[in-house]
Amino acid sequence: MTTPEGLKPFKFAAAIEGNQHEGGVRKLIKNAQLAEEYGYDGVVVPDHLGNQAGPFAALGALAASTTKLRLGTSVLANPLRHPVVVAKESTTVDVLSGGRFELGIGAGWIKSEFDQAGIEFLSGPERLAQLEESLIILDGLLRGQEVHFKGKYYQVDGIKGTPRPRQGPRPPIAVGGGGPKILRLAAKYADTVSVATRSTPGGKMLMSDFTLEATQRRVEIVKEAAGERFKDITLNWALAAVVLTDDRESIADMAIAMLEQGEADKNQDFADKIEVDRPLTKEEFLNSPYLAIGTAEEIADQLRKTRAETGLSFAGVFPTQMEAFSPVVEILKGE
Repeated sequence: MTTPEGLKPFKFAAAIEGNQHEGGVRKLIKNAQLAEEYGYDGVVVPDHLGNQAGPFAALGALAASTTKLRLGTSVLANPLRHPVVVAKESTTVDVLSGGRFELGIGAGWIKSEFDQAGIEFLSGPERLAQLEESLIILDGLLRGQEVHFKGKYYQVDGIKGTPRPRQGPRPPIAVGGGGPKILRLAAKYADTVSVATRSTPGGKMLMSDFTLEATQRRVEIVKEAAGERFKDITLNWALAAVVLTDDRESIADMAIAMLEQGEADKNQDFADKIEVDRPLTKEEFLNSPYLAIGTAEEIADQLRKTRAETGLSFAGVFPTQMEAFSPVVEILKGE
């Protein structure tokens, strides 16, 4: 099946953290190679200070141990690193991987990690302003240009981006979030915009943002802010749950009941990451772009519907969902 006119082809990425649930950092390379075998387009490494691998060191190892996968960060917490350092690490991985690197970067959002590390956690507006300055600096350095920049948070005086990346004019940049301000910022600077749900200060995703209608509203914000460049932007989203079943309605009933009662199965990647600010109806639950429930064919049809109604085409899955979701990747590959 070919890609419908006006829509972008599907792409799929698996997040690989190197945490204890995946077998630790020692299984990182094996898991990435499995993703390559399953037909995923890329793997991404998140950026947290807890139980996971460091993103750039991990991607350097994956650059040498994979051949086709796109390799990215999803996403770097901008306040943890100066953009000049990020540019240096990024172009190094791009060269080592033969031009397969993609830089995902965000404003940082888990306050507890900053508090534990003794790193200042600025207000939301300040972190967004800081991120915008970073994006301006990164755009120049990732092109191999000499950058002069004086802002509130960063001052760069004539440093040149090296090594020169393999990709031209620069490696792609991805930015995303759930709030209007971060989505508008992403629309202004990013090649890929990750359309996420809003979240609580503690990092839990808001259940009310899981609906198709709420997702369409967020995409509309990106479209309005991007203007003419919207046609060149790839829209990304992460699936909070993947459940292969031949009885999707019963699974939905069960999941809704457990979430409402606060008894969600802790073995599910998404269960302890959701704030049920309002319950979803079964129809909303089953139509949610962020919940993939059903047979592989049913999930594939659901993703086709999501793409047709929102433009979202680049789906990501959590590490432990990679194998379960692989039959869907096989069905939709090339569409």
